[in-house]
Amino acid sequence: MKRTRQIRILALTLVSLVCSLSSWAQGDKANRPSPPATATGKINGATIMISYGSPSVKGRQVWDPSGTLAPYGKVWRAGANEATIFETDKAITVEGKNLPAGKYSLFAIPDQKEWKFIFNSQTGQWGIKRGGEANRDPANDVLTVAAKPTSSGMTERLVYDVTDKGMVLKWDTVEVPISIK
Repeated sequence: MKRTRQIRILALTLVSLVCSLSSWAQGDKANRPSPPATATGKINGATIMISYGSPSVKGRQVWDPSGTLAPYGKVWRAGANEATIFETDKAITVEGKNLPAGKYSLFAIPDQKEWKFIFNSQTGQWGIKRGGEANRDPANDVLTVAAKPTSSGMTERLVYDVTDKGMVLKWDTVEVPISIK
């Protein structure tokens, strides 16, 4: 009887230890192939923060209709892993359109001549669904704006910058500035 109790206690302790180590290992996002990154800055008194997974090109085709990472004409999570988060503590204008203070998932539809950026009120979701399409419910779209991409030097890892004029997405040989006031 005493021996059975000791075995149960030992088994429960081992199970607890394995579960703890497993959850701790999954919580270490810095070791992901596309580690988390954050861009912050102030624009006209508003604090802007963009939280995203930062994938690398690694020799892959990023853009165009056959792009493996962010193909033209399809909704993209604007980063990797969880949906990209755009947060502002004050109301702002993005490409001349009003965006209330708040936290939004940021999605993009890349294209050769014009990109669309979508601010969606649903946050906290994984960036893609099982089928590979972006995990976005259009019913929660708050704002959609257009921006013009430009060619740039090679940027291996996806980067967002917040400047006094807005934000800039840089990846591969593309930069997309977005005006924010």
